[in-house]
Amino acid sequence: MTLPPVIDHACPSAWRIVAGAIAALGLVCCHVSAVTAAQDQPEAKAADVPAADTPARLGRTIRILQPITAEEAGRVKQFVRRVIEKARKENARPVLIFEFGVPEDRDDFSGTEFSVALGLARFLAGSELNAAQTVAYVPESIRGHAVLVALACDQIMMPGEAELGPVSAGPEPIGPTERSAYTEIAERRRTIPVNVALWLLDPSLDVLKVETEISTEYVLPQELDALREVRTIKSEQPLRELSAAGAGRFTGDEARRLDFVGYLPDSRAEVAKVLELPPDAMEEDPSLVRHWQPVRVDLRGPINASMVRQLENAIKDKVQAGEVNFVCVWIDSLGGSPEDSIHGLAEFLVGLDPSRVRTVAYIPLQARSDAALVALACDQVVMHPRAKLGGSEASRLSAEEIEYAQQSIRNPDGPWRGRSWSLPVAMINPQLEVYRCARPGEVGYFCDEELKELRQADPNGPAWEKGMPITRPNETLLVDGTRAVEYGLANRTAEDLEEFQRYYGLDELVVLESSWADFLIDALASPGVSALVLMIAFVALYAELHAPGIGVGGFVATVCFLLFFWSHYLGGTAGWLEITLFVAGVACLLLEIFVLPGFGIFGLGGGCLVLISLILASQTFVLPHNQQQYDQLQWSLLTVAGAGVGIVATAFLLRRWLPRAPLFNRMMLQPPEGEEAESISRRESLVELGDFVGSRGTTTTQLTPSGKARFGTMLVDVITDGDVVARGTEIEVVEVHGNRIVVRAVEGS
Repeated sequence: MTLPPVIDHACPSAWRIVAGAIAALGLVCCHVSAVTAAQDQPEAKAADVPAADTPARLGRTIRILQPITAEEAGRVKQFVRRVIEKARKENARPVLIFEFGVPEDRDDFSGTEFSVALGLARFLAGSELNAAQTVAYVPESIRGHAVLVALACDQIMMPGEAELGPVSAGPEPIGPTERSAYTEIAERRRTIPVNVALWLLDPSLDVLKVETEISTEYVLPQELDALREVRTIKSEQPLRELSAAGAGRFTGDEARRLDFVGYLPDSRAEVAKVLELPPDAMEEDPSLVRHWQPVRVDLRGPINASMVRQLENAIKDKVQAGEVNFVCVWIDSLGGSPEDSIHGLAEFLVGLDPSRVRTVAYIPLQARSDAALVALACDQVVMHPRAKLGGSEASRLSAEEIEYAQQSIRNPDGPWRGRSWSLPVAMINPQLEVYRCARPGEVGYFCDEELKELRQADPNGPAWEKGMPITRPNETLLVDGTRAVEYGLANRTAEDLEEFQRYYGLDELVVLESSWADFLIDALASPGVSALVLMIAFVALYAELHAPGIGVGGFVATVCFLLFFWSHYLGGTAGWLEITLFVAGVACLLLEIFVLPGFGIFGLGGGCLVLISLILASQTFVLPHNQQQYDQLQWSLLTVAGAGVGIVATAFLLRRWLPRAPLFNRMMLQPPEGEEAESISRRESLVELGDFVGSRGTTTTQLTPSGKARFGTMLVDVITDGDVVARGTEIEVVEVHGNRIVVRAVEGS
C-alpha cells in the first residue's frame, strides 16, 4: 500500500525527523548493551591495558657539603655522568637529587668560590642534562654562591624553617660578572625569577612584587612604567617586606607563599614520596663517584667490647686510607651487650660518611636481639628469605638494658633517626604492641604511642587507621627475611652471598682480618693469659718486698700490671675507674705495710679494692643482668682466683728455693734455720726485747720504714718513725712496744 501523495509531498522533513529519531534510539540501545556487557565482564588488570610509552624513572641522590670546593664539584659531575649513563642503559629518565649539607663543626659555610659555583651551575643547567630532572634539596640552609648551584636545578625543595640565602654577607660590591652569571642561570632554569635571583645576590636591590590582572611579576622600580603600559597593576609590594628572615634571603615557608618552592618536605622519605621514587633513591651510592671497593667484616657470636673494637679498627683504617667504599657487615649473632652494640658499633657505622662509604648488613642466618639493631644501623639490609631478624627471650635482656636500648632507638639524634621506632623497639621489648596501620597510598607499622606522635606532628594530614597487631603478647618481634622486606626492615632478600654480590655488582668481597695488634691485645686479655700475667706480677712484687731496694722484682711487677690494664683498656673492658681503684688499693696496702703495721683496715680495704679493680677490668658491667653477663662474671672470677692460687703456690716455692739458688740468692735473704732461728725467736720475746732501748746496731736492709738490723750477733726486725734509712747505717733503738722495735739513724753515721 502506498501512502497518499499529499503526505509524501507535504511533510518530507517530518520523515527525516522520524528516521533520525529511530537511528538515535538504535544507537542508545547499542550503547546500553555495550555498557551492560562491559559490566558483566571481569575488571581488566592494569597490565592488560596498553600503557603510554613513558620511560621508567631512575632516582639517585648525592650530598653536596658546603662550602663547595673544586674537588666536590668534580665529584658531583662524575656522579651526574654515571647516573645519566646508567639511566640510558636502563632506558629510564634520570632524577638527580642534590642534597646540600651543612658542616657540623662550622657556623659559617658560605665560602663557596664564585668560579667553582658558576662552573657547576652551568654544567647542571647545560644541554647534557636536558633529559634529566634535577632537584635541589635543602634540608637545613644554603648560603653563599652555593645558592647559584641550587638555582641551576629544575626544582628546589626545603623544609619550612630552612633558609635560602644570602649570597653575600659582607659589604663587598657585586661585580657585573656575578650579576651576569646569576641572570644567565636564572633565565635558563626559571626556578626563581631573575630579579629575585639578583636580590639574593645583592640584598640592596629594591625588587617589587607586582600583582597584575593575569600574573605575578617581580620587577625593579625602573621597569614598573613599562609594565603599566601592557598590564593593569593591582598591587605592588617591596620584596624585602615579604621576607622575615632578612634582606637577600627567605625561608621555605616564605618561598612557598611566593610560589618559588612547590613542596616543604621535612625528610628524605618525603622527598622520595613527592617525586614518586622508591625510598632507596634517597640513599647515596658511592659507586657512582668511583667503582665499588668492597670489604667484608664478620660479626659472629656474642657481641662484646673486644669484637666491636676489632671491627671498628679494621673498617676505620681502610676507610681513612681511601681503600674502601663498600662495607658488608656479615652478621650471625644472638646479640650480647646492648651498650657495645648501640653505643659502640651502631653509632660507629652511622658515623661513616654515606657519600663515601655504603654499609650493607648481610644476614644469612640470624641477627637476634641487639644484633638486629646493628643491622638496622647500616644503610641497607639484605637477608636470606628464612633468616631471622630480632626477637629475644624476655630473660635475655634485663629491664635496664631494654630501657637503655629503647631510649637509644627513640633518640632523634641516634643511629636510627629518620625511621619508625616501633618495630626496632618491639624486637627487644616484649611488652610493646605494634599494629599494621594504613592511610591512602601508604602502609606503616606503629605502636599506640608513635601513632599519637604522628597525629600530633601532622594534625591536618590524612589520618592513620589502626589495623591488626603484628606482635604477640609478651613476645619480642621476630621476623624472617621475607616479612622483614614487607615491614620495611630489610631492603631485599638474597639466597646466598653470590646473589648478594651480583645484585651490587661486586666481583669479590675481601674479608678483613684482625691486625697483629688486635691479636696481641686479645691474647693478653684472654682469661688464661690474664691470670698468668697477674700471677707473675704479684710473685715479682712478693720477691721485691723480701729483697733490699727496688730491683728486678719491682720492675717485672710494674711491667705486668701495665700489660694487664693496657690490654683490657684497649679491649674496651677497663677504664679509668678500674685503674683508679687499683692504684688506690695498692696505696692502701703500702700504707698498711710501711706506715701502720698491725692495724688491718687499710690492708683489708686495699686488698678488696685491688680485687674489685681486677674483676671489673675483665668485664664491661658492674653487676650482671643477663645470662651472658653472668657467664662473663664467672670467667672474671676464675681469672682472679686462678692468679691467686698460682701466687700462693709460686710464693711458697720461691721462699724455699730462691734463697739457695746460686744466682738468685742475693735477691732474697735465706731465713735462719735450726739453733740460729730458735735463738733469734728467744731473743725477740717480750722479756728480752725490753733491754734493747739505747742499743746500737747496723741495718742489713733498707728501712722503708721497716726492715732488718743486726745488733751484735742478733738479727731482728725493726721499724723507724717513718724515715727511710739506707742499708749499712748505724741505728739506735729508741722505743720497744712488745715485739715492735722502733729505731732511728745515729747522727753523723
